[in-house]
This record gives sequence, C-alpha cells and structure tokens, in this order.
Amino acid sequence: MSDQRGPAGTRQPAAGAVRPAPEAHRLDTDAQTVPDLAGLLRQLRRREARQQGETPLTYRQLAARTGWSRGVIGEYFAGNILPPPERFDTLIRLLGATPTEQGALATARDRVEERRRHTDPDHPAPGRSARTTVRTRSGGTRAGTPAARVPVPRQLPPALPGFVGRAAQLDQLDTGCTGHDMPGRAGPTSTMVLSGTAGVGKTTLAVYWAHRVADRFPDGQLYVDLRGFDSTGAVVTPTEAVRGFLEALGVPPDRVPTHLSAQVGLYRSLLADRRMLVLLDNARDVDQVRPLLAGSPNCLCLVTSRHRLAGLITAEGARQITVDLLSTGEAWQLLARRLGADRLTVEPAAVDEMIERCVRLPLALAVLSARGAAHPTFPLATIVAELREAPRLLDSFDGGDTGTDVQAVFSWSYRNLTPPAARLFRLFGCHPGPDTGVAAAASLAGLPRSRTARLLAELAHAHLLTEHAPGRFAAHDLLRAYAAELAERLEPAEDRQAAVQRGLDHYLHTAHAAALLLQPGRDPVVPVAARPGVVPEDLADHGRALAWFTAEYPVLLAAVSQAGRNGFDGHAWQLAWALVDFLQRRGNWPELAVAQQAALAGARRAADLPGQANAHRDLARALNRLGRVDEAVEHYRQALALFGGLGDHTGQARTHRAFGAMLDGLGRYAEALEHAQRALALYRAAGHLAGQASARNAVGWAFARLGRYGPALDHCSRALALLCSTGDRHGEANTWDSLGFIHDRLGHHRQAIRCYGRALVLYRRIGDRYDEADTLTRLGGTRQALGDLHGARRTWRRALAIFGELDHPHAARVRDLLTRPAAEGTAAD
Repeated sequence: MSDQRGPAGTRQPAAGAVRPAPEAHRLDTDAQTVPDLAGLLRQLRRREARQQGETPLTYRQLAARTGWSRGVIGEYFAGNILPPPERFDTLIRLLGATPTEQGALATARDRVEERRRHTDPDHPAPGRSARTTVRTRSGGTRAGTPAARVPVPRQLPPALPGFVGRAAQLDQLDTGCTGHDMPGRAGPTSTMVLSGTAGVGKTTLAVYWAHRVADRFPDGQLYVDLRGFDSTGAVVTPTEAVRGFLEALGVPPDRVPTHLSAQVGLYRSLLADRRMLVLLDNARDVDQVRPLLAGSPNCLCLVTSRHRLAGLITAEGARQITVDLLSTGEAWQLLARRLGADRLTVEPAAVDEMIERCVRLPLALAVLSARGAAHPTFPLATIVAELREAPRLLDSFDGGDTGTDVQAVFSWSYRNLTPPAARLFRLFGCHPGPDTGVAAAASLAGLPRSRTARLLAELAHAHLLTEHAPGRFAAHDLLRAYAAELAERLEPAEDRQAAVQRGLDHYLHTAHAAALLLQPGRDPVVPVAARPGVVPEDLADHGRALAWFTAEYPVLLAAVSQAGRNGFDGHAWQLAWALVDFLQRRGNWPELAVAQQAALAGARRAADLPGQANAHRDLARALNRLGRVDEAVEHYRQALALFGGLGDHTGQARTHRAFGAMLDGLGRYAEALEHAQRALALYRAAGHLAGQASARNAVGWAFARLGRYGPALDHCSRALALLCSTGDRHGEANTWDSLGFIHDRLGHHRQAIRCYGRALVLYRRIGDRYDEADTLTRLGGTRQALGDLHGARRTWRRALAIFGELDHPHAARVRDLLTRPAAEGTAAD
C-alpha cells in the first residue's frame, strides 16, 4: 500500500483517542473465520479519515506519533508482518478503535498468530518478526506456503589468523558495542565507521572484531563486500546488497518487492526485533550505505571505507574510528607472526629498515613477509637490499594480484577523485615533503587558496592525504611515491618543473620575510623572482614568523635538497640562508650543516659568488658547533676572501663577528677581540647601526673575557643604546647577557641577576632555546655566588632540561655543576 500523504497541517486525532463508531462502519471480526488483519487495519484507517472529513493518517505521521519506522508501518498495513501485541494495541488505539473493537481486534490478531503457528511450526513467537506473506497484484494479501526453517545467517568471512595490535581501535569498537549484548537495551550507537587509507587493514580489523563479538548478536551476522574501490569498477548497488540480505533472511526471490524503497522497508522490518550485526565492507560513499542501515537500535552496523563518510556521522549519529598505520611495535608483531620471532631476532637492523620502507602499512608488510616466508633460508637483508636498490619503490610491493599489489590498491582510491583533486594529488609528487600547509599547496598547484582547501579536504576524505594537524596535510612515503609516478606519467615535464619552481618560490619568499622578522638587523638578500600563481604567506610579526618556521623547517630543509637536485641553485643557497638564525636558536647544528653544504654546492654550480660567500660563513658556524674547528676556520677564511673581493663590507663584518665568536669559545680571547674590532670598523664604515650594536657587544664581551671590565661595560652600554632604535631583540638579549656576566665578575651579583633576567625574557620571546640555556647556566653560577644554593640548582636544572631537549653536549657541563660539592647541600631540593 502506498504511503498516501495528507496536506500539511491536517488535524489528526491524538494518540490513544477512542470514538464510538457508527453501526454501519463496524469492523467484521467474525470469530468463526480467520480475519484479514491487514485489511481490518486499512479499513480502520479509512474510517477514521471519513469521520474527520480528512485524508487518512500518512505513514510519516504514524511514524512521528509512534517512533516506529515508516517501512515497518507500511509492512503492517500490507500484511507482510504481523505487529507484536504491544504495537498492535498502540496502532488500533491511534486509529480510533472503540474499546469493544480493541478487544475484538486483539482476539483477531491472536487467531492469526495461532493459525500461523499451526501452518508454520517455526513461526517466531510474539514480539519477533513474522513470516513474509505475498502481495497480490490487486494489492491484497494471500497466505504463503509455509517456508522451510531459515538458519540464522552467519555470513562473516574468516578472520585473519595471527591478527596483531590495534588495541586502541578495538577498545573504541567495544565501547560502541556496549549494551548490544543485553536484550531490550540499545547501545550508544547503531552505526560505526572504520575509515583509513588503502592497505591499512580496515577489513582485517572489522572481521576480526566482528567474530570476537558475534555471540552478542544471537540472530546472526550479515556481510557484504560493497566493492566501493574494486579494480573492476563493479560497485555493488544498494539494490543488489539488500536483495542478498533478504535472501539470507529467508525471503523467497519471488516475494522480494520490486522497488528499492519497498525492499529496504521489508529488510528493516525483518530486523526490527532482532539483534544482528551487519558488516558493510569497502563502502564507496554514504549513498551506497544509507539504505543498508538496519534502522533498529537492537542491531549494529559496522562500515569500512577509504572515505570518512562524514554524512553518516552528521545525519545518522555514526561513530567514526580512524585506522592509521601500525606502530613500530605492531609491525614487528605482524612480521613475527608470519616469519617467526627467531628469524627477526637474528636480523634486527634489517627488520627495522623493512618496517621503515614499508611505512608501517599492513599491506606492504604482508607482501614482504610473504616473500620472506617463500624463502625461509634467505636472509632478510636480501629483501631489504632489493627494496633499497629498486629503481621504483612501488615495484617491490607487488603481491602477485591486484588485491595485493600496493600500487593497484592505491589506484582504486585515486580514480574516484574529481579531476582537480587528482591533479593536486599528482603534484604532491613534486613537493619536497614531508607535509604541506594550504597556502603552500595552493602555490604548488597555482590555484586560489580557497579552492585548494576544498581539494585538500577531498584528498583527506579519500585518505590519500592525512590532516595530521589543523591545516597541515601529509602522505606516507608509498603514497608519495605513487603520486610522483603518476606525475611523471601524466604531467608534461615542463608542467612538473613549473610546479617544483612554484613550490620553491613559495617557501623562499615566505622564509626570506620570516628570517628578517626573526632578525631585523640582518642584511637581506634579493630572492629569485617568483612565478605567476605563487602567493607567499603574510607573516605580520615575529611571533607568526617563529610559528611558521617551527611548522615548516623540515619542509625547508627538504626544499634545499630538492632545489639542488632540480637545478634551482639560487633557491638552494637562499633557502639555506633564511634558515640560519632559526636553526641556530634551536641548536639544530647537524641540519644547518647539511643545508649549508647543499647551498654551497648549488652556489658553486651557478658561479654565484655572494651565494658562495654566505654559504661558507654559515657552514663554518655550524661546523664549529659540531666540533669540526679546523674545517670551520678554513670556511671562515674563504668567506672573508670572497666578501673582500666583492667589496661587501657588511658581509665581511658579519663574518668577522661570527669568526670571533668561535675563537671566544676556544678561549682565544685576544684573537676574538681583534675580529670583533674589525667587524665594528667595517660596520661603522658602512653606516650599519644594527651591525655596530652587535659588534660593540662583541667587543665588550671580549674585553670582559680578558678581565678588562671597564671598557667591557662601556661598549656593552653603548651597544644597548644603539639597539633601542633597531628593534633587534636578539641583539638586545645578547647584550643584557653580556652585562650580566660583567656585573657578576665585578661582584655586583644582584645587578647581574637582573641583567640575566632581562636577557632570558627576550630569549624566550624570540624562541632562542640554546642561548636561553647558556644564560641560565651563568645565572646559576651567580645565584651560587650569592649563597642561594637552592636557586642555583633550580636554575641549572632548567638549563640542563633545555640542553637535553637540544641533545647538546653542553648538557654534560651543566650536569657537572649539579654534582659539585658546593651544591651538595641542596640535595633535597
């Protein structure tokens, strides 16, 4: 019977309303015959409408008043399902049956129930779904031939032997299943979605967990592979899936309704009073899933998909559970189950590299472990060597069929993208990695930022990218390799090169501006001109510049190498130049050395003398911090020669300043003073105020190290006065630190503490962790000199914590201060 819809706002009787019926409209419930119960319900519905002079109550209105689904109500009126007693009583009262009719109708329902029991011994007890009857062409019903007993469906695929890990996801699944093992009690959700990238093990997890909780669903488990990302493209339609479910539930093929809406209604009616688990595997989108949801709080639907299926979370209240890459420990467990723990123990380094190259992706690990299991006498190192030497990384992960070929599995997700999103994914093969922000991705693709944000959301929805932090997107190495291969195959060479340049332009121009915000007194370089479509990020102040560097510096380091590989030598040395102050303040000396070596190589290839001079000086700075003093001296000398040949006074001055700082660290104070004085003279000749302030501080510091505290105090005080007009907070912090040292040596300990305090505030504000720890070390010594041993130890502990975070060798020196006898009196602090 179709769902007749009355006009909006039609007045309907309240639930439970009872009116006397005229004699002419009495219902025929003759006790001598088996009544057509559905016909009586339809008659009652029409009579109620005639008495009110209105259209009959629609199924939607009845559903709103009862809380039942429209599909179930339709099946009651069609005669396909016998309503349970409590529902039947509610329905006839709602339709206006008189008290006398209510009793007669209840008796009639019992007679129908009794007849079905006699004709079908396996007919379910009241309160359970009844056997299906068949609609006639005229719209009535006829009793069907008693069907054979329908077994409880157990459709789950076999669980994977040796399942490992996934404790967090299993806990979330168990939480979502709470309450489903108790009859009459609904769980916290009726739908859960497992989503994750291709090959991450969603189906394996879902099937394992479904077997683990199968006993909580005594009426059975339904399963369908929806093939949302199948290699053949043969996606299972909702009609195909629901017909399969109806067949599993015992509905004969000739009794399955024609239209999907009727099929769904019958499917949900049959599940209405059952406790069943429905596993919808490999779903493509929400539209494919929604008709297959059980619609009953007694049942639980578990969906797996490479997409997030956000519509189910929003509209259906589904609980989403993300399935990510395995942890390193879980990856070890997986390999141990398949290859044997003893075999892994013999070659731990090979196993670690295998896991790293598989990026902890279960499918990739399974492919390699199958290869290892096929050759149990081969060392695992041979498999790792194949991975290392393969010209194309993904060639190593072909399991022999499309279901276990990692590249093929990735392709099923890729081909479902819109063309603009597919292009953006390909261009990620031109990005230096490891992650990107929205603005950088927009420059890479030459697209507006707002449009790029939508495309990134599409890629994240498909789990081809992961939004691992707000506005930052990443892909693991295998997906990046797949993107690079697609770009090489589908993007013309000139388009790939243009994308690489746009990406490098974005990072260079943003980094250059950020570097000048970190160190306002620094002399800028002239960045390479940017291509059309590049929009550098707008960094308004020091704080935003520092935050940008903190998020982007791994990308910038990768960009320096990429620039060198792709012939963008100017980008290479200028990006490395922009990184100097940030990496120095963090104490990232190894990274700074690698960047400057790449910068120097690029500047030499381009015959760029200013680039070579800058790279020599900044490489020397890093090598000195790494203890490679002789190499550092040579690079400083080459930098001075190049800057001298170019007539670049400020370049020479900056190099003398850095060279002198290195000599100071070596205890060669007189030589350090000489270089500081040369720097001051050059800066004065160039009229460079910020440089003069920095050089005066260096001169004052060198005098202090030589014990000449009068001239030291004079130079540092004059430096501080100059700094007031430059905005150089780093130079100001350095100068306050120098003044603290001078006052400490003069015995002015409280004044020294105040100066050190001013320096620490500035170092923290600009994010200079190394100098903060260095100043804390000296402050601890001043506190000890005042007799404040507790304060000294507390300060040294703070310094030790920072040096420890930076993995800096100065940590040993501070640790020694904490263990000296002078501090033993504070052991309890």
